Amino acid sequence: MNDEITKVPDHIARKSENFAQWYTDVVRKAELADYSPIRGCMIIRPYGYALWENVQRALDDMIKATGHANMYFPLLIPESFLAKEAEHVEGFAPEVAWVTNAGGSELEERLAIRPTSETIICSTYKNYIQSWRDLPVLINQWANVVRWEMRTRFFLRTTEFLWQEGHTFHATAEEAAEETSKMLGVYQSLAEDWLAIPVIPGRKTESEKFPGADDTISIEAMMSDGRALQSGTSHNLGQNFTRAYGIEFQTREQGVRQNPYQTSWGLSTRIIGAIIMTHGDESGLVLPPRVAPIQLVIVPIARKAEERARVLAAVDEISAALHGKVRFKVDAREELTPGFKYNEWELKGVPIRLEIGPRDLDAGQVVLARRDTRTKAAVPIASLAEAVPALLAEIQQSLFDRALALRRELTIRVDDYAAFTREIESRNVFLEARHCGEQECEAIIKEETKATVRCIPFAGPPEEGPCVRCGKPGIGKRVLFAKAY
Repeated sequence: MNDEITKVPDHIARKSENFAQWYTDVVRKAELADYSPIRGCMIIRPYGYALWENVQRALDDMIKATGHANMYFPLLIPESFLAKEAEHVEGFAPEVAWVTNAGGSELEERLAIRPTSETIICSTYKNYIQSWRDLPVLINQWANVVRWEMRTRFFLRTTEFLWQEGHTFHATAEEAAEETSKMLGVYQSLAEDWLAIPVIPGRKTESEKFPGADDTISIEAMMSDGRALQSGTSHNLGQNFTRAYGIEFQTREQGVRQNPYQTSWGLSTRIIGAIIMTHGDESGLVLPPRVAPIQLVIVPIARKAEERARVLAAVDEISAALHGKVRFKVDAREELTPGFKYNEWELKGVPIRLEIGPRDLDAGQVVLARRDTRTKAAVPIASLAEAVPALLAEIQQSLFDRALALRRELTIRVDDYAAFTREIESRNVFLEARHCGEQECEAIIKEETKATVRCIPFAGPPEEGPCVRCGKPGIGKRVLFAKAY
């Protein structure tokens, strides 16, 4: 591997001048992840993994609260399993990595390294589902998958990534549709309530839906550069896979055998990229308090030994008062200046910095510095146990409000193709436009402007009118176009 590529940069590029380089520099300088010896794969470092664990913990709790249980399936999938659902295997064929030799011998059947698990789960549940009493099946898997990507970027698109994939089986189409919608709502709650990322839920077009699905719905987020990022998807698979894999159950009323209805839904480490690109600034990360690995960093300031002992004793008292209320770290490194520490923790996006020195102690206060606004305020030491959690909640809401304001500012309605192309070529924006819904027209727009239909938003009134490009009748409401990651 090229040493110039693998060397961690001394500084981060300016976000306003080179967003892509800024993103890569922040990931590496903030010690979230780094390059690996395998092309397209990444090493997730402890700080980055702690961020993922906090996201994972929040989502896992929500998944379990909806009645799902975790289990695990093998990483390797026989080729014959994939081949049973033609549309599915065709959709994933370019991305599948294969194992052809093991133990020094050629395998009789190739094994796919898991790109997703519908096929092996269906092959398993053919044996488990026999009666209506066996339904619904509500399971989830935390796992890694491999998809052989040509162009990769930390977290956003890597050859191997971490995710959860939910899989459910239901007796009726109505139950499956309800499940699909419910789990997208879980993703929306995670994005908005935990990650402070406002999202737009909606339906994918025919060309953008999951291979083998009847219907795919997603949440779409705007990054701070105006591009879109698909941040969670939920698929209604209908009976496509259960029919292909011969899964049948005896119905309760008629006593006949039929195929159950299936769903799948997933969210991956791509969401870490969404956090970085939604909230980060010229100095690095800005992390939402609810998932930040460190919510508060305490920086004691003292020049003389006797002052240091006094300040550190106060820090011990503050630590005891905050224990169990916030995730905090004391940075008492003597060899580094306070200014160096400030810059380091700003780069890592810690929501609040607590500064305390001899003069602060004399006044019975500390200084709290917000990462999001860089404002400072003196706070009495006696009220820290209440003030810090309250300020974290305020920062969490402020980050969401700021991201929502940007999305509103950069969302534009257009009615003709000249305006569409002018807007999308001049800057990154979300465009609300009428569209005919035909795949050929959608493909031409993508080729000519690089913009894709992100989703057909659930919100918004019905609206008749001609397609923004071809002039044919629209689908009855505006769709969301954007350039995307």
